[in-house]
Amino acid sequence: MITEKVRAIWCRELRRDEITVDDDFFALGGDSVIMAKIQAGYIDELDVEVPMDQMYLNPTVASISAYIEAMGAVTRS
Repeated sequence: MITEKVRAIWCRELRRDEITVDDDFFALGGDSVIMAKIQAGYIDELDVEVPMDQMYLNPTVASISAYIEAMGAVTRS
């Protein structure tokens, strides 16, 4: 569930129709401005604040989703 929500946020903010869980944020054209928008999406939609350094260390949907899940985040339906 978290992975799909993260993927949806990335698709919206990167303005791409399809992103796989293994696509690299930076290879997709991501930059610090888009990263800040994604960070705001995590707060608004997942009720979790992801530090910027973790977003750099986890540049795929799969890795950042695993990080968010490890934080104990739960998603709203």
